Amino acid sequence: MSELTRTALPALTIPPGDRLEVVSAWDEATPYQSWRPQILVPSTFRPAESTRVYAVVNQKGGSGKTTTTVELATAWAARGRRVRVIDADDQEAALSEWLLPQYPQDRPRHSLRSVFFDECTLLEATYPTLFENIDIVPSSLDLKRVEYDRPIGAEMALASALRQEAEAHGGRSPYDVTLIDGAPSLGLVTVAALTAGDQVLVPLAVGGLDLKAMASLDRTITHVRAKTNPKLEVGAVFLTAWDKSGFARQLASKVTEDYPEAALFPIRRSVRAAEAPIAEQPVRAWAPESTAAADYDQAAGLLLAREAAE
Repeated sequence: MSELTRTALPALTIPPGDRLEVVSAWDEATPYQSWRPQILVPSTFRPAESTRVYAVVNQKGGSGKTTTTVELATAWAARGRRVRVIDADDQEAALSEWLLPQYPQDRPRHSLRSVFFDECTLLEATYPTLFENIDIVPSSLDLKRVEYDRPIGAEMALASALRQEAEAHGGRSPYDVTLIDGAPSLGLVTVAALTAGDQVLVPLAVGGLDLKAMASLDRTITHVRAKTNPKLEVGAVFLTAWDKSGFARQLASKVTEDYPEAALFPIRRSVRAAEAPIAEQPVRAWAPESTAAADYDQAAGLLLAREAAE
């Protein structure tokens, strides 16, 4: 395979009027007519200052998990961080179809399923994408075998693979950030993702069904904390496809009550953002002028400390 030419992701120049205000608490007295989307960062929130593993999870489909994974990855990659994304969705493998893995011609192809069945290391299942600073662990429908065959220790497989990889690299991951794009279910692979994660990032569409799904996710997080990953916490909630409505405001208030330590990021609705997967481009590259690109860029800057990759 000839040397791969990778596209550098652009830095965004966000006009002041397109940037969201960052607050530490809602102003409940603001009348509806004057209400604007705001990023909520609680006073107790601290950005990560070391290598980080994020599990991007919501059991309901259509919540924006894959878009959130791709846009955070590209925002950090544009800042010079080395990012790995892991496709843990056994239903559509949308991440692998969006950020196409570039397989070498002279070696066997591996996937996340291969890692669960001890056929290779996590690094051996990691491939470059067409974008600078972003690598991917791909998946396909055969990831369903993990749910069917339930290999021994599957819940700990990803956490063990990440730990072994860090040990092989002097105690530190070769990546500044790892993002695990979970399936729209709470099955064994999702539990493995939560077990491996430092924090959960929850994309939540502005709708009642997604709010109901949060109750099931919360039970699963509680179970994982008790059984396999006591350090797990909800780091942020993303209100995807946000638009100005009374329900959006109610939803934001409910989320902050349930997760008072988490940051909350509104992601404004954008038609251009919906076109990006078809074009096999991140929103950041396809529609850099869109509000969605700007909102994810702000979120990425707040989640990770500037020194995390240095």
